Amino acid sequence: MNPFKLKASFYTLGCRLNQAETALIGNTFRQKGYELVEFGRTADVCVINSCTVTEQADAKCRQLVRQVLRKNPETFVAVVGCYAQIGAEALQKIGGVDLIVGTQDKLRVIDFIDDPVKFPEPQIIRNKMTKAPFTIATDGMAAPTTRANLKIQDGCDFMCSFCVIPFARGRARSRAFWDIQREAMQLVEAGHKEIVLTGVNIGTYQFEGKTFLDVVKMLLNIPDLKRLRISSIEPTTIPNELIDLTADSGVLCPHLHIPVQSGDDGVLAAMKRLYTTAEFLQFIERAAARAPDILIGTDIMVGFPGESHAAFQASCDLLRNSPLAYAHVFTFSERGGTAATRLKDKVSPTIKKARSAELHRISEEKKHDFYTRFLGRQLRVLTEEQDENGHWIGFSDNYIKTTIASENVVANSLISVLFASVSGDAVIGKCDWKMN
Repeated sequence: MNPFKLKASFYTLGCRLNQAETALIGNTFRQKGYELVEFGRTADVCVINSCTVTEQADAKCRQLVRQVLRKNPETFVAVVGCYAQIGAEALQKIGGVDLIVGTQDKLRVIDFIDDPVKFPEPQIIRNKMTKAPFTIATDGMAAPTTRANLKIQDGCDFMCSFCVIPFARGRARSRAFWDIQREAMQLVEAGHKEIVLTGVNIGTYQFEGKTFLDVVKMLLNIPDLKRLRISSIEPTTIPNELIDLTADSGVLCPHLHIPVQSGDDGVLAAMKRLYTTAEFLQFIERAAARAPDILIGTDIMVGFPGESHAAFQASCDLLRNSPLAYAHVFTFSERGGTAATRLKDKVSPTIKKARSAELHRISEEKKHDFYTRFLGRQLRVLTEEQDENGHWIGFSDNYIKTTIASENVVANSLISVLFASVSGDAVIGKCDWKMN
């Protein structure tokens, strides 16, 4: 190891798309000769890829900046992404921040760091976000260790009343079809066994007549790709043919995360969502019937303005009595500039907290019940990392977290695992044999 080599560390807040973009940013630093080190270690540059979906995400970003500077005041600190786009004024008030880069230019943050010497005042790069299709340079990627996130789309045109993302990431735009294919083939050649499609609103993908379904079909035809997974996708953007592909393909993972946000039609209308609960239920029931092993998760928000006790109970009933296997539960957080700030009948923090706890409890029960269905069966698991006990952690095709006690397993291996018992948020499995 060269002691004089510049070091860079990274921290990702928020969604899977941010994770994908941090990996791309890290690759640009590696290509410039930086050594990438774990966050928390001393580094010449620290890049924080920010999120602004809630007030808590904003606060967490500011806390991380101060944490880095307390440990090493000489670290060059760059904050990029969503909070950098709409919260630059708050960030520049934190002494020691050197660079603030918004959404349009975040992937080329390295271009604004000629020499990681701290600036007397933060430099702010916040250019207008374009709607043009885009490509991403991905040459010289690092060797894989686990799943690879593949960004195919950015931005959103839906303008839900609670959501700040169209302001932070701009309007919908899609990656060139051929550029997606190029990177996917590169990832598979590098040894990745699973690719996860990411974006803000991936189901709206449009490029020169190509749709999201075209992207999926193209990727399924890549030789040696073992698993293709779809990240969060809006319910009104899922083509029915996708369910048939999921049921019939051994590559497309039987796992969908479809945000419903509420089980009450009145709340959905106030949120400016584009479906009813009946339409949502009809789709997920068809998916569960067509692909019986499919794991379907969702997002549910509590405490949206005007959410009555009956409306909240409707969300509980939807989760409890549907094929949904779990819910990510979010508490409504008022975001400046969104339509929801003008709504009345605010829900008190105490009620929000109680409702969140109730939905979390139901979600845990549903996940446990779903996991239990697979006990005694063998499922394919991709190993990712070892825990403190030396047990391997991985996920099945349908995204069941699995813990495996075996000495004959290595990372990034697809193995057949016998599901033996459920423990907490994971299944305890026994390794039978390696598949590939």
